Order: sequence, then structure tokens, then C-alpha cells
Amino acid sequence: MMKLKFRSALLSTTWTLVSGLLISGAAYVPASMAADMPTVADGIGGVVMGAKGPEAGVWVIAQTSDLPTRYIKVVVTDDQGRFMIPELPKAKYEIWVRGYGLVDSPHVDGAPGKNIALKSVQAPNAKAAADYYPANYWEAMFKIPAASEFPGTGPKGNGIAANMQTQQQWLQLLKDGCHQCHQQGDKLTRTLSDNTPEGWAERITKAREAGDQALGNTGPEHAAAMQNRMTQFGRVRGLNMFVDFTQRVAKGELPKEAPPRPQGAERNIVLTSWDWANGRYNHDLTATYRNDPTVNANGPVYGVISGTGHIEVLNPVTHSQTEFAYKVNGTDGVELLTTPDPQKVGVPHNPILDSKGRLWITDRGFRDPKDYARAPQKLPYCADAAVSKYAKYWPQPGKAVSTFVIWDPKTNKIEGVPMCSNLQHLMPSTDGKMYHSGGDNVAGWVEVAEWDKTHDPAKSAGWCPLVVDTNSTTPSKVAALNASPITPDRKQWNNPANGATAADEGNAISGSKTGEAAIDPKKDTRITGFLYGQDVDLTDASMWYGKTGPWPSQLVKFSPGTNPPETCRTEVYEPAKLPDGSYEGYNVRGMSVGSNGVAWAAFGQGRLGKLDRTKCKVLSGPTATGQHCPEGWSYFNTPGPNYEGVKNGSADFHYLMWVDLHNTLGLGKDVPVLAGSNSDSLLAFDPTVEKWTVLRVPYPMDFHTRGMEGRIDDAKADWKGKGVFATYASQPVWHQEGGDDGVSGPQIVKFQVRPDPLAH
Repeated sequence: MMKLKFRSALLSTTWTLVSGLLISGAAYVPASMAADMPTVADGIGGVVMGAKGPEAGVWVIAQTSDLPTRYIKVVVTDDQGRFMIPELPKAKYEIWVRGYGLVDSPHVDGAPGKNIALKSVQAPNAKAAADYYPANYWEAMFKIPAASEFPGTGPKGNGIAANMQTQQQWLQLLKDGCHQCHQQGDKLTRTLSDNTPEGWAERITKAREAGDQALGNTGPEHAAAMQNRMTQFGRVRGLNMFVDFTQRVAKGELPKEAPPRPQGAERNIVLTSWDWANGRYNHDLTATYRNDPTVNANGPVYGVISGTGHIEVLNPVTHSQTEFAYKVNGTDGVELLTTPDPQKVGVPHNPILDSKGRLWITDRGFRDPKDYARAPQKLPYCADAAVSKYAKYWPQPGKAVSTFVIWDPKTNKIEGVPMCSNLQHLMPSTDGKMYHSGGDNVAGWVEVAEWDKTHDPAKSAGWCPLVVDTNSTTPSKVAALNASPITPDRKQWNNPANGATAADEGNAISGSKTGEAAIDPKKDTRITGFLYGQDVDLTDASMWYGKTGPWPSQLVKFSPGTNPPETCRTEVYEPAKLPDGSYEGYNVRGMSVGSNGVAWAAFGQGRLGKLDRTKCKVLSGPTATGQHCPEGWSYFNTPGPNYEGVKNGSADFHYLMWVDLHNTLGLGKDVPVLAGSNSDSLLAFDPTVEKWTVLRVPYPMDFHTRGMEGRIDDAKADWKGKGVFATYASQPVWHQEGGDDGVSGPQIVKFQVRPDPLAH
């Protein structure tokens, strides 16, 4: 007889192993109950039994530290409590059970080729069970100000800031202002030692010190952002909402709803995760080329560490990781760094692979020049029409603060394209362009073949102002994109009053946004707003964007046409405005496009939007300013609870999203997938039956991701040869389970859906 003691993140228990029986008190599970399971050389099968019999829909977690990086595999039991953990590298594993209504079972030893029997542990009370709930179930307890309290009346009134006009705007600030950095309702945001207004006020002033492993030197920026958000709420009213929540939690109040256990296809999931990034905040990842997911098959996955300028490289075949850094030297190029200095490295933001397997990175270059080797350089092509035809239509400031960085892993060559405007995300089109988002005034790109040929940004970089055809006299589908040229005379456009303008422009129209502006029907209309998520429309090689502002946010369809900038054309679409002044959808960040041209929008409110442009009765003309196609929109609330007194949406937050064009996940072609950034999940929506599949990551908790990418490693291997990669992307990595040790986290997770829970 021997006693085995195992560590669990939430529970430690001593069990005894006697002649094949696992014993805890009077309960036991005969090891023979797993005998009927097939023995798989690279798998561990078995059964989970609970107090009332087989435990269905619970997770079985296998973890090892025997490989170059910590390796975790998670599966779900079927309705008979059976499980199969497939494709395990040779190693010793600790294995345990986690599930809703339970607390963690003790960790037991296991190895591939040997089946095991596991015993679940019932939660002793509702509070212990709720410790395992995703953050959105806790955040649904927030008491959001009632819709009737808006507009705010300021500190001498109801405490809500006077510029908060609607409840939806308050919710947008909560979701976009807080969730973009971390989950709300996770253990560290619902438990404070001081639950007073003073305690909360102190908490949001705290910042990680310079040189922090997770955030580098950016800690003060995050603290300042929290302060600013609270001021935007109305400081006292905002603080009191958080205080009320944590005080009620401290008194024992629990979520009103419990999350359901995985059902149906959710039980077919296989999750594989690796530690990477050495405890640093990882912003994004890339694994393949968007338009051909066989590119880089079985190759590395790349991630960007914005705070310290590192590029992480994970090899999922060897389970090993490496990293490198680079430095942008003004307009003189980019150099690789073997010994990175956090003060003298790049500022990578978003990565993507091109058709040749080269890694492209948007480098934002926002560090102070005194701390950063790269100072802004004037670029004549940005503003001089004699150098670039695009400057004729929209001259840009002409100072390089952002760069497309291109690294070829085959040759180890690195170079950079100095750009004229802010960069956020990358997206390759099917016409040879690499587009970027991030601009308020332009859609921009690089002609990849031209850059490879000339290495001249003036010849390869292009951009267009966002000009909508509102002077068309045939406002129907006949007047489609590229129907007529736009004039380079910017005084002949309707211009938004609140938008940034070209250097010589001064005839802005009145109105706070396009849809409310007084439009001269004899002119085309320029729009502004921050372009964020983006995706290519395979039906016509145009680019769609999620525009985060102005309120309530919009989808923008942009086409360069056959002779840009003259033939550039823009369309803009807003979710329907309701009679009470609210919107069906708001706070769009991510968006993606199906192979059929249908555009999908991830609304931060906790909703998915679908825009089928083919249903629109109007595409151009004086009314085509956003609210002209209600017939093209559909809306779907995402799974999970919502706040009391709030209609439409959920307490989840959706960052970027992605349409699975090639069925790399295993749930079908053209399935839209959202980042469930506050629910530890990816959320897949089947548009044919309008049904959600929740792909939960139960361990480590606090899976807060921004985006995802699917890859095919072996087209002949069915589900084993493909999968979707996503990364933990919470800026305070110490929020995630186990992350408070300063070493763990983040992880990269591979999602696969097999035919059934026992497939191997």
C-alpha cells in the first residue's frame, strides 16, 4: 500500500492506492471498469465514476512537465463516463477530473498505453462549485445602471458622466475599456481584501514595475488606462458598481445561473496546450496563410510579445520554443537582435504568414524616441503627389511611426516597409495585397510582388480615403462598387466634422457621424473611424473592416478597383437603430467574411451579427450612409447569462472572430467562430441550424483570447491532421490559474473536434 499526494490548483487531497482501487473515505472505483476500453499505444482511455454512477460531460486533464515545455491535453467524457486522451507524446502524466458541480479530483499518475479509472469529487457546496465557473457567469451579477438613468447627469446628479448618453454606451465602455485587457469576474477581479471605494480606487492605481516579466515597462500605461476608464463612467458611480459587486461576492452571493456541462459535439473536443512566452503577455499568434491553410503545415506557430518586443516561436511537433527580437532603424531597415534590450526593440502588434510562409508583423513604433532607437522619419511619398499617386487623393502626415516587418524563416532575412499611417492588424487579399487596419481615414495596403521586386515603399504602398458613393442617381444594385470614379478634389466631398482631415482640407460638414450628417446629395461622402478587425471577401477580393467608432460602430466594405485610387470605393453598414434609440448591435471589434461573401460581426455586447449584402435593396446614393439595409442584418445572442435589466447580448466579450473557410476546426465549412474572451472559450455558430457549440478551455482557467487561426497539417489524416490555434492573451497573465507564480502562462491552445469522444 502506498499513499500518493497530488497538487491541484483549487484542491489538494490524499488518496490511497490499494490493489487497483482508488479510495477516498468510503468511495471507490474498481480499476476493472476501464478494462472494456480499447488500449491505444499513444492514448490513455478510461472511465470516470461519480457518486451516482458514470460522470458524463466532465473534463479529463492530462499534464506533463517531461517535455521541453509544459504540455496539457484535455478531453470530455461521453454519456457513459468514458474518455480517450489521444496522441500523447511519450511521458509521465498527472491526470485528474474537472467538471461543473464538482471540485478537482486528486491527480493520479498515468502513461500512454495504459487505461485508468477515475473518481470524480462532488462539490461540498454551491460556493465550491462556483469557483470553477467562467468569469461571465460572475460578471452577470454586475448591477448596470438602468436605461432610464441615461443620459448621465454628472457628479452632482446620478453620478453617471454627462457624456454617457445611453446604457449601451456604458456597456460599451465596460466591455471595450476593461475586457480588452483581461476578464471581468475572474477570481482576481471578484475577490479583494478591501472592498471599499477607497480600496478599489487604490487598486486601479497600481502598476507593475519597469522590467516586469509579463508587461515589460508598460505597467504605468495600463494603470493610467484604468483610471481613464473610471473617469469616463463617472468616477464615483463606476467605482460603486465594482464595489457593490465584490462586496456581494464577499458576503457569499453566487451567480444565478450555473454553466451547463458540454453536450453533443462539445464532448468531441480535444484540447492540446503548451506553455510559451516565458510568462510574458502574448498579444496574438499566427500559424498559416489565411487563404491556404496548408501553408506552413506542421511548422512553428508565431506569437508577438508587444511589451518586450519578442517574437515567440513554438514547434508543436517537438514541443519546444525559441524566441527572437528585432529593431527598426528609422527608414533604414530592420535588424535581428541576439541580445534584446527592452528599450531598443520593436513594438510588434499583430503577426500573419503570407503565401510564401514569411512572417509579417505590424510594428507600431509608439515608444518615446529618447528610449527607442527609432525616431520618426519624414517619408515624402506619404504627402507628395509627385512621388505617389495616392497622396493626390489623401496626403498623409509623412512621418514613419509604423512599419510592416517581414521575416523569412527560410533565409533568416528581415526587412521593413515604412508606412504612412497607424497599423493594427494584417490581412492578405487574393489580389496580391497585404492590407492593414488601424487607420482613421484610409484603407491601406502593400503590393507584395511590387515590394519584393523594387523594395520601394513609394511604388508598393497604397491607400485610399474612405469615400462612399452618395451622389449616385441610381441607388440600386446596379450602382455597385467601382461604378464611377471619385474626384481627387476633396472640397467636393461631404466630410465628417469630427474626423481627422488632410492637411489642406477645411470644409467639414456638420453632424457627429455620417448617418446624422447633413449630406449634399450632389457629393460623395467621406467617412472616418477606427478600422480594427478585417477580412477579405473571396467573391470579389474586396476588404471588409469592423469600424469601432464613432458610435455605435459599423462594417465597412472597401474595394480598390482596377485603378486605385481613382476607382477606390467604400460602403458602410450600421446595425439597425431601434425606435427607443438603441441599436440591435454595437461595439464591433472583430469581423470575418464567409466564402459566399456574407459578413459576420463580433459585437462586444455579447452578440453575433450577420450581414448578407445580397439582400440590400440600396447600395449607393444619398441614403447609403449606414442605416440603409436593415433587411440584410440578422442578430444572435451568444451563450451564457446577461446582466439584469439589459436587453440583447450577454456578459461575454468577443474580441476578434474568424470564419472557418476550410473546416479546419471540424464543425463544417464557413462556420463563424468568436473569441469567448470572458467565458474561457471559442464559440462556434452553425448558420444552417442557428446553433452554438461552446468549446470551453477548463484548465488553466482565464482563457482570454483575442483571435484564432486554423491550419491543415495533413489533409489525409481527417481530424488528426488539422486544428485551430489560439493563445491566452490576457495582459495581466497572473490572472490565469497558476499564473501567480510568475512563471506559468500564457499557453497556446490547439482545438480539434473529432467524430466522437472516444476517437483516437
